[in-house]
Amino acid sequence: MAVSTRDRILDAAEARFAGQGYSAASMGEIASDVGIRAPSLYKHFESKKALYRAVLKRLLDPYFVMLEGLLSAAADSQHAQRNLETVVRHYYEAPNLARLVQHAALARGEEMEILLEDWFDPFIRRAAELSAATPALQGDPRHAVYLVIAFHSMMSGYVTMAPLHARLLGGDPLSRRAREAHLAFMKTLADKLWVSARGRRAGAARRRRR
Repeated sequence: MAVSTRDRILDAAEARFAGQGYSAASMGEIASDVGIRAPSLYKHFESKKALYRAVLKRLLDPYFVMLEGLLSAAADSQHAQRNLETVVRHYYEAPNLARLVQHAALARGEEMEILLEDWFDPFIRRAAELSAATPALQGDPRHAVYLVIAFHSMMSGYVTMAPLHARLLGGDPLSRRAREAHLAFMKTLADKLWVSARGRRAGAARRRRR
């Protein structure tokens, strides 16, 4: 099936925004990548900001569907690992999301404000809700936000720092084998949060009974 001009524009814009950031990418370059003239591009998107928001929406809509529909607050360690695996695999399959976030964070300004409004604020709130049941966080719900930030940094950083990690690992960190090793490590960390907290709570209960 033929790809529409609008989708080809979004593909080219996503690649430019992920590779260069919002400010550095120009509408003329994006139009050239698609093989059209800049005026034709503006027939589909009225401004660079509108195009950036459309790129984000295409990347983020599946992410929010996943968070809202596929995940629920973890009831145990295995459930927490399944939730984490779902999120991590999404990062693997849409690496430009992490690259766009990195550019926006470094650039600040309008680029970061759009990302915060459209994605990061609602993402943090929803992910914190899903993480709040973790035993390690009981007693201070604010820690759920820091847990989400920590795991998000590990997931997005693994993608955005891939060229450096390739030198450290001696191979492509985004290869299937390397991704599975990274995922296994992340799941181990998630499990430790539950197991260590459960052990501390059991120990405290025993001490109270003495």
